[in-house]
Amino acid sequence: MRVAFSPDGEHFEAPNNVSTPSLYTEGLQLLIELSERCANGRKIDMICGGIAGPFTENRRTLLGSPNLNDWIGKPLKNDIEARLQAPIYIENDAALVALGEATFGAGKGSDIVAYITVSTGVGGARIVNGKIDQRTLGFEPGHQIIDFQNGKTLENLISGRALEEEMHKPAKEITDPDVWEKLAKILAVGINNVVVHWSPQVVVLGGSMIVGNPSIPLDSVEKHLREILRIFPELPMIKKGELGDLGGLWGALAFLKTNKV
Repeated sequence: MRVAFSPDGEHFEAPNNVSTPSLYTEGLQLLIELSERCANGRKIDMICGGIAGPFTENRRTLLGSPNLNDWIGKPLKNDIEARLQAPIYIENDAALVALGEATFGAGKGSDIVAYITVSTGVGGARIVNGKIDQRTLGFEPGHQIIDFQNGKTLENLISGRALEEEMHKPAKEITDPDVWEKLAKILAVGINNVVVHWSPQVVVLGGSMIVGNPSIPLDSVEKHLREILRIFPELPMIKKGELGDLGGLWGALAFLKTNKV
């Protein structure tokens, strides 16, 4: 959980970082305390934040989450607004990172940006003209089915959690280049599907499986993508994300700069 205060709408101050409680009541209380600590007596005008999983259409309630089961179905938006007395916009965490990268990071200057994060899970979003694209419930590119015979999704095949389950050790301890090359080939298939559906100018890749060490080699991803994506005359740019762990905060700032809740 990362919380920061922006005094001017252009930058944010040093964030407070803590582990996210699995219980909703504890998480809500901690979020309120961190927000008040960051504000330090200053008025909070607007709030924007992200959490993993899809939401109801009005972005008030979490429909599902890979790690926070107790948060599902809780009145998150109403509870935060009531406690902090400020309007809030809640978004999928990967979508906010996508907006951050499109506005301040690797996708800056492009009108249509696809962002894919590969870490414990796989997520992402489409950014169009500096805004998170319209959708009903959310973007979940990690749940596209890659192995249709076994019903395996992209997340099932290349996420850090999936790799650890298969290899019986954390991804950071796996040094066999053949393993990472296999992941690059699978990711290329996922990006192929993202490109033919979203038609972006640039695909930004982030997450620990991309920017960590070891990681999925981007040159191999691009090589495999060139071999399978033939409907378009050229590939979109493939870039590594630039904002790291603060991408969500930059995305929240970008949202509040261009939207009114």
